[in-house]
Amino acid sequence: MGDRAGRSRLFRQSRHRRATDVSVARRLVINADDLGLTVGVNRGIFDAHRRGVLTSASLIAAAAATDDAIARWRECPTLGVGCHLTLVDGRPVLPPRDIPTLVDREGRFRHSWKPFIAACLARRVSLDEVEQELAAQIGRLRAAGVPLTHLDAHKHVHAYPPIFRVVIRLAQRFGIETVRVPFERRTAAVGGTLRARVAGWRQAAQNLALARWAAGDRRAAAAAGLRTPAFIGRVHTGVLDGAALEAMLRRVGPGVTELMVHPGDPDAALQGIRTRLRASRADELRLLCAPETARVIEREGIQLVRHDLVTSSVHRVISPSARDVSPAESDRRVS
Repeated sequence: MGDRAGRSRLFRQSRHRRATDVSVARRLVINADDLGLTVGVNRGIFDAHRRGVLTSASLIAAAAATDDAIARWRECPTLGVGCHLTLVDGRPVLPPRDIPTLVDREGRFRHSWKPFIAACLARRVSLDEVEQELAAQIGRLRAAGVPLTHLDAHKHVHAYPPIFRVVIRLAQRFGIETVRVPFERRTAAVGGTLRARVAGWRQAAQNLALARWAAGDRRAAAAAGLRTPAFIGRVHTGVLDGAALEAMLRRVGPGVTELMVHPGDPDAALQGIRTRLRASRADELRLLCAPETARVIEREGIQLVRHDLVTSSVHRVISPSARDVSPAESDRRVS
């Protein structure tokens, strides 16, 4: 959304609509996963924050463009950043010899969540190694000066209860108050092409399969004093369109909700990565910057927040000078 005046109006009116009771107000964290994956993904995420409605992102600690992402964040620290804990589809922070049950012969994690969870269920994954590696990932980002606002995981593998308990311990150890439970209780129908609908149905089935794990994860997090916001966006991963986004926004309930998105600029580096999310990243970037998206949020009286600022609207913490840097100038600053 290039209309800067319109965006300012959105945040001003969000302030006037603020409810006095935090539990009644409708607060929304719009969070981009995969920060650090490629320079193009980073560029798209920060573009969605500066020009659109994105408020937060989850950063991979050991990806090809992690350093680029950190440099961009230093120029635009109004974007809330959490750690995108990674145990599949990537490389570890620790030496592979220290975590043999997590890596293959090439020192890489398993390529997908399916063989990883299968190995967990077969007790072929050391939870001690999981804890050591995830602690190293959080520690690397903290050492770079990133004050992490939340924890979630690539491919949602932390939903597996024994690993979720590890994540709870790490959240307490590092003083991180919010952890994602990646189960979508309420969603909108997937429209569009037959291919998109099939993908949505498959993802809806995977989401439903997590119901029991999610219930236990929420209880465990609550017992540890951690926040687990309501979660939306999983069913529409890779197939999000304007109609579905508007429907989800209308269904945002009282309290804090996290909307997961995957915006980005599909650069050449992304073509060489094992992912099905390529062209869809550009589509989501356009949606997040579209004036109509901002209008729906304004009309619904939804307050945009970060995970660490759930009692304050984003307009209070984002300075105009930080937002008004153009994407081109941002690229020059971090080059």
